[in-house]
Amino acid sequence: MRPPERLSELEQLVLLALLRQEREAYGVSIRQEIEETGGRPVSIAAVYAALDRLQRQSMVTSWLSGPTPERGGRAKKHFAIQPAGAAALRESREVMDRMWDGLQSHADLNTG
Repeated sequence: MRPPERLSELEQLVLLALLRQEREAYGVSIRQEIEETGGRPVSIAAVYAALDRLQRQSMVTSWLSGPTPERGGRAKKHFAIQPAGAAALRESREVMDRMWDGLQSHADLNTG
């Protein structure tokens, strides 16, 4: 059995944005979610590159919506997290939780 894929920080943020937006997520809305909720600027190209990697690893799926008037009749490409993506996201959180465990009182974390 192949070891689980490790997610980059951006891939984690993209997957979390997908969870927050459920089936309404598309590139621009994912970018906005990361910037507004995560407080991190990110380029749309970086979001689409992460989505492409995640889709190749079967962690997300995509589909085209119908044409919309506000986009000049163009369809939006929507994305949704898949079970493999949710599992990888859980594993990433567990790894970080283990790394943080016991460090909350570390002097370097309490300096301003």
